Amino acid sequence: MTADKALSGLLTPEAALHRLADRLAERFTGVFARETIDRYVFESYTALARSASVTTHLPVLTERFATDRLTALAQAKGAIESSVCEVLFVCVHNAGRSQLAAALLAHRGAGRVHVRSAGSLPAASIDDAVVVAMAEIGIDITAEFPKPLTDDVVRAADVVVTMGCGDACPIYPGKRYLDWQVRDPAGLTLGEVRAIRGQIDERVRALLAELQPATA
Repeated sequence: MTADKALSGLLTPEAALHRLADRLAERFTGVFARETIDRYVFESYTALARSASVTTHLPVLTERFATDRLTALAQAKGAIESSVCEVLFVCVHNAGRSQLAAALLAHRGAGRVHVRSAGSLPAASIDDAVVVAMAEIGIDITAEFPKPLTDDVVRAADVVVTMGCGDACPIYPGKRYLDWQVRDPAGLTLGEVRAIRGQIDERVRALLAELQPATA
């Protein structure tokens, strides 16, 4: 644990968020005004807090979430260039299908694509069976967490894959939208989750072959 992360547990949430905004303002100097940084930090914290069952680590998760959102916004505005295809997976709770798909594509892509995931109504945590099923094939997702769907990550995506979230995802021209009909693993047995993992992995491999035909 870094000194800043250890200290964040001793500070009030507001003080920790101000320290986070200071770091991000330095990181995104010349890209965003301080007001934008502050808004994204506090909005991100509030959004995560709505579904969090434990708030102890929220400042740390907020840093990851706000950083990714600001990076996505900068990409969408052309302030930061992305050299790889940006893929976004969206399901309802961001606790099962979209986490499986994102982890599998990131693993199979090995840096050839950049992957994000989100949920229209994020859960408090990732399904335990999903974590176990991924660990079985050597992919650790214990550090991942459900994230709410935000406009910035959609705008930054080249490909948006929806998985049972209906019309919650905004539509922007120039992007590729796919809808994967895959069973929700919530409440299912590990064996059933394994089957879902296999179905998603087949789709992920096919998508990667389309996006990177020469190297998939």
